[in-house]
Amino acid sequence: MRTLLIGIDAACSRVLDPLFDAGVTPTLQGLFEDGVSGTLDSQIPPWTPSAWPSLYTGVNPGKHGAYSFLSFDGYDWDVINRSNVAEYALWELLDQQGFSSVVVNVPVTYPPSDVDGAIVPGYTAPEDPDCHPDGILSDVREELGDYRVYGERSVDDPIDEQLAEYLELTRMRGRAFRYLADRFDPDFGFVQFQQTDTVFHEHPDDCDVVEGIYEAVDEEVAAILDAHDPDNVLVVSDHGIGEYEGYEFRVNEFLDERGFVERTAGDGGMPSWSSIARKELQDGRDDGDPNPTALERSLSVAATFGLTSQRLQAVVDRLGLTDFVLDRVSADAVRAASEQVDFARSTAYMRSRIELGVRINLQGREPNGVVPPDEYDAVRDRLISALRSVETPDGNPVFDAVVPRERLFDGDHVEDAPDVVTVPADFDNYLSASLRGEQFAAPSEAWNHKIDGTFAAAGDAVGDASPSGAHLFDVAPTVLATMGVPASDRMDGATMPFVEPSGTTAYPAYDSDLDIATDDAAVEQQLTNLGYLE
Repeated sequence: MRTLLIGIDAACSRVLDPLFDAGVTPTLQGLFEDGVSGTLDSQIPPWTPSAWPSLYTGVNPGKHGAYSFLSFDGYDWDVINRSNVAEYALWELLDQQGFSSVVVNVPVTYPPSDVDGAIVPGYTAPEDPDCHPDGILSDVREELGDYRVYGERSVDDPIDEQLAEYLELTRMRGRAFRYLADRFDPDFGFVQFQQTDTVFHEHPDDCDVVEGIYEAVDEEVAAILDAHDPDNVLVVSDHGIGEYEGYEFRVNEFLDERGFVERTAGDGGMPSWSSIARKELQDGRDDGDPNPTALERSLSVAATFGLTSQRLQAVVDRLGLTDFVLDRVSADAVRAASEQVDFARSTAYMRSRIELGVRINLQGREPNGVVPPDEYDAVRDRLISALRSVETPDGNPVFDAVVPRERLFDGDHVEDAPDVVTVPADFDNYLSASLRGEQFAAPSEAWNHKIDGTFAAAGDAVGDASPSGAHLFDVAPTVLATMGVPASDRMDGATMPFVEPSGTTAYPAYDSDLDIATDDAAVEQQLTNLGYLE
């Protein structure tokens, strides 16, 4: 194997340094200390569904088009997949240059492309995804005994059972990669570990669980290195992670106060999931019946008169009856009574917190746009001014930056970005799109994503030049350079200074006939479990 790329979701120095000090991850520690290593700055937005595509294409989201876990068609949405990423991936460029690849568990790679080698998709794929070549998933499962994209445990299961599943999923990635690398003998390998992110969303303060997962990752990396002895190894993360010590800021509540948002308790917009609905989804108690019950119809009518699930939740919490209600009321009933943002009637709204921005309901672009094109600039200026002025209850700015999208993105898919991008101060404030009454609260998650990821590199093509200033976009051209392959002239990144550049070239224009909806309830439940869908 010429080059092995190891993806560790959410890895960063604040996580790795204590593990190194404790001797938990000797293989990773050796790569970081014996090769070159440093901070890998992530992008805006620094979340899995946009950041991994940026890493494997080398371009900003304005070019590849993935900004969130969701893709939108007007006001309708679906979970994002590879057909929403409009640029060549590393392994597709390598295929054009005559190199083979094995890619395992990389997010947003379903449906897989037809390349020389094998692809088993990762996060945002269905539980039983199409893989490449056809039938390879069955072979992997027969070889390993099982292979799953997602876990089945919830945060309410005993912690030892959750940890066992985390470890099982982690070991599946390494074992599947070794099996496929043995079978296909690839020039390039890419394996990604996702549980290193999941644990900080679910158990950030449990050192034993964190250490257990990273120990398992380290063991799998050691086994891969021993079995396949790659000429070059790069370890990368898509973003960092850390404690959120600020506030949760509910953007749509603020926009409602300023007259931009219209609310509805009926159809339209995205549901503002209450914690009751989220907990029920985590426990797998959603009956999934598309036909509303009498209770659901009654609650929906009640919500139109102001008796919403958000208000009911406050009463339930005060009375200590949450578990009692959960045992008797379906998630569909809670959703029927949820107050939502009415996309079609609003001037502007945050449609998905992961996008880190506000969308204007523009005539001619949105199905029921209310903002005339000649008023777009004025409305956007008002939004920017209003959002820049927001302060926390402590008197500190909520945002480090509130800017027009063109300030951060360029390319053919800038139109898919939010019109106004909102960057939380030090990524210490948690943004929410929920309508839950108050504008500020404690963060819904104690730990979440930070902008500072990490990387390490070692091998025949790796020199000792300073790696300072490395960016997520630099990974793809650097990987190509380790194999003597020129980067695409469309890439926004550059070869890192410790690898000799191989120049750039114009590859054929990206063209794909992929147009597949994820439309998978299990995927949506996983995203809800981790707080990505509110």
